[in-house]
Amino acid sequence: MKWLDIEEIAEALQEEYPEFDILSVRFTALRKMITDLEGFNDEDDKCNEKILEAIQANWLELREEE
Repeated sequence: MKWLDIEEIAEALQEEYPEFDILSVRFTALRKMITDLEGFNDEDDKCNEKILEAIQANWLELREEE
C-alpha cells in the first residue's frame, strides 16, 4: 500500500482497529497506525494532512456502513 491507496488503507485500519474512536485520533497517531499496517510500504515524506484527512474520512464512512 502507498499513501494514495486511501480506500485500501481505510479498509485495513477498520480491520485492524474495529473499535477505535476515529474522530479523536491525532494525525501523528494516525500516521503511525498507517505505517505500522502490514503491507504498507511508502515513504513518510509523501504523506500530508490532506491525505490523512481523506483516509480518516474514508475510514469513518466504512464504519458507518457497518
